[in-house]
Amino acid sequence: MTNRIQKLKDSLQSENLDGYIVANETNMLYFTGFLGGAKLLVPAKNESVLYVYGVNYEAAKEIAKDCRVELVKRAAGDGADRKVAAQIKKLELKQVGFDALDSSIFLKFQNSLKSVKLRTQSQLVWSLRKVKDKIELNYMRKAAEITNEGIKRAAEVIKPGMREYEVAAEIEYAMRKLGSDGVGFETIVASGSCSAFPHGGCTDKKIKKGEFIVIDLGAKYQHYCADLTRTFLVGEPSQKQAKIYETVRKAQQRAFESLREGVKAKDADAAARKIIKQAGYGKYFVHSLGHGIGLDVHELPTLTSEGKDLLKAGNVVTDEPGIYIVGFGGVRIEDTVLIRKEKAERLTNATYNLNV
Repeated sequence: MTNRIQKLKDSLQSENLDGYIVANETNMLYFTGFLGGAKLLVPAKNESVLYVYGVNYEAAKEIAKDCRVELVKRAAGDGADRKVAAQIKKLELKQVGFDALDSSIFLKFQNSLKSVKLRTQSQLVWSLRKVKDKIELNYMRKAAEITNEGIKRAAEVIKPGMREYEVAAEIEYAMRKLGSDGVGFETIVASGSCSAFPHGGCTDKKIKKGEFIVIDLGAKYQHYCADLTRTFLVGEPSQKQAKIYETVRKAQQRAFESLREGVKAKDADAAARKIIKQAGYGKYFVHSLGHGIGLDVHELPTLTSEGKDLLKAGNVVTDEPGIYIVGFGGVRIEDTVLIRKEKAERLTNATYNLNV
């Protein structure tokens, strides 16, 4: 793992900061390689310290990189915060940024660090996390590979009378056998009228012939997520179903072709939205085109109609247009996509066949 803590330190000077508190657990994982820290203090000119409670202490000493691990005893629920405050005083830090603090914790820090200016500076972390390095991309490729196999298994087993949760179980079992850490989010298998709900869930409903089945899944590998959606149908689609599916497929491909370094996120969203609007389904595309993905399944940048992000090589995003008609059904097609300088690369590339 590259020294990401040093990269954070390098960015502090430009913001006139002499220290930084990392409170978000996933951000601590990003910087140290360890999941389970209580707080991470990154002084600009001194050793970084990961504060860990006893249950995780031995593991942190074994796994955490580029920092000193310090044991914290629980004291009224805020032992780590008191340790952080004491270290800030000891090092005489005056301008300290942070990624995210609960209001109650922020007020405690303010009360105990009266001479310190505390400033929210989450963008410093996201400027690093948005652009994936080679190690991260290797993990994400593996997560995508496993996810492809998960949807392949779904296509093999789906049949009328099968319950949605049975399909989800087959998917997750297949991915676990291939080395998945687990799932990045709850697997969605939404059939029939529930396919019209973008997050339709997974129930005991039996799948019926002739209805849409939206399946949204994502394996995790070394904590990194993939995200893939396919829509299936058992039997032959109606003319309307076929039109909706082909419209979404075309919109997804058009958006993919627009994705590359320097493109405005909102322009990629517009590329897909234009296709769906021209087909007469504009009002049924009810969410944004996509989102960043990595250690979290939803990260920056976001691909929305209002988004101001410029895409950079190394961003990994989803491309997932959809049409959702309440009472009829819905279609979504989604891939995890790596942004490159000249053109994008699909990390997920499972079948796009509607029929199973």
